[in-house]
Amino acid sequence: MDDALMKAIDKEHLKCPFYGFRRMTVHLQSLGYAVNRKRIRRLMKLMNIKVIYPHSNTSKPDSDHQKYPYLLRDVVIDRANQVWSTDITARAAPLYPNAEGFYVLYGHY
Repeated sequence: MDDALMKAIDKEHLKCPFYGFRRMTVHLQSLGYAVNRKRIRRLMKLMNIKVIYPHSNTSKPDSDHQKYPYLLRDVVIDRANQVWSTDITARAAPLYPNAEGFYVLYGHY
């Protein structure tokens, strides 16, 4: 019974890596498994499943990080393609398993 349950936990964890043992328990109960949170917690710990969640103080800059000057402060932008920029934004993305571990697909629209 634990093998089927662990397979279901792994499948759901790949879809929703932010599910902890409480939410995972509710999900598995909705699928018809007769489980409690202690069992799911034990199995997730046995499987070494870690929940993905935002950590505290993620917006604080590192004190050792170099600060770069804003180079466009006094520039008048008056035509197209005069200035270009880019943005690196961190956001949650689904994890897909492969032989070496997991990979993440990102796309920009």
